[in-house]
Amino acid sequence: MFRHAIPVGRIFGIAIDLDFSWFLIVGLLTWMLAVSYFPAEYQSGSAALYWAMGFVTAVMLFVSVLIHELGHSIVAQLHGLRVPRITLFLFGGVSQIAAEPPSAGAEFWIAVIGPLVSFALAAFFWEIEPLFSALPAGYEVVRYLAILNLILAIFNLIPGFPLDGGRVLRAMIWKATGAYQKATVAAAITGRFVGFILIFFGVWEAIRGALVDGIWIAFIGWYLESAAGSQLQAESARRLIGEHRVADAMQREFPRVPGGVTVEELVRQFVLTGSNHHYVVVHGSQGIGLLTLDQMQAEPQSEWATMRAEQAMVPLGQLETMAPDAGLWEALEKMGRDGVNQVPVVSQGEIIGVLSREDVLHYLKMLQAFATGGAGPGGGRGVPANRVSTGHGHSRWP
Repeated sequence: MFRHAIPVGRIFGIAIDLDFSWFLIVGLLTWMLAVSYFPAEYQSGSAALYWAMGFVTAVMLFVSVLIHELGHSIVAQLHGLRVPRITLFLFGGVSQIAAEPPSAGAEFWIAVIGPLVSFALAAFFWEIEPLFSALPAGYEVVRYLAILNLILAIFNLIPGFPLDGGRVLRAMIWKATGAYQKATVAAAITGRFVGFILIFFGVWEAIRGALVDGIWIAFIGWYLESAAGSQLQAESARRLIGEHRVADAMQREFPRVPGGVTVEELVRQFVLTGSNHHYVVVHGSQGIGLLTLDQMQAEPQSEWATMRAEQAMVPLGQLETMAPDAGLWEALEKMGRDGVNQVPVVSQGEIIGVLSREDVLHYLKMLQAFATGGAGPGGGRGVPANRVSTGHGHSRWP
């Protein structure tokens, strides 16, 4: 999802990344606070002070969002779920939880802890306000952070996916019905409804003259509606894939190149004469690594004439691989989380195929064309949705 992000460190073993859009929103929020909000609330400051107050507030808001996300992540870890990273971006933050919670109860607590953390932060900033009574600029910043965290908590309790309130709603429906998929669809439909309301309200505000506020509200509504719609599409695809396995969709015939061939020869003889984006590098008949077009392009062209494919490749031992009997849906999610377009399929140490996102999408089209009663070209059976894991993230913005 976030391929253009800057790593900034790790907390509790969780990688913290800044998406490039984070810098845009910090700059925009700083500008809005410096030229509009703080001059109206604190009239005895200078322009430089307003800009400093705006920047500190914007950064501290994202610190609050990070703490909010850490709440989700730590509770997820306590339930045995892996959390590779948290990314701060345009709409706040997202915790990349590697799988769905194992139960409705786990889902409820992972979701609800975020708003609870934000309420606690609002109370914290409210309580320390008197400490800044002799420093009016600091007082205004702290007061605004208390308000923002309160808004953040209330907004995220709206019962629509992908907000925390939508996930709480999903947990409650899941608990009541025992049907994960029905609960997900209900939360996503509610999320789309909330998104449409925000879009309408934002347009209405813009027409009434509050142009900036209206556009921002409508933009948030569009994001929520799009995210909820994507979740509905994902649930439909997951239901269609069912129990189909990696072996059903993988390429069994894939391009192989000798490890001793130079990158220049490879480009001339294979890349320019074909349409493949990846090549299995072999030593004899044994696959020893994978070489993609991106990896070739990352090498200086001046070295192509002498660099061998086995020098430019990623060795098999360093690659993320899949077993042929692994679930196809889980494989697609894994590629999405890892930001890769293809993975080698390995059995007993041998590369027996390659699975790409394009292969999965093609297989989905085949299933849509030929599936009857949940069966498709691979002969797989439909599977209850509450037995299939999907990637889990929490995102929010006040």
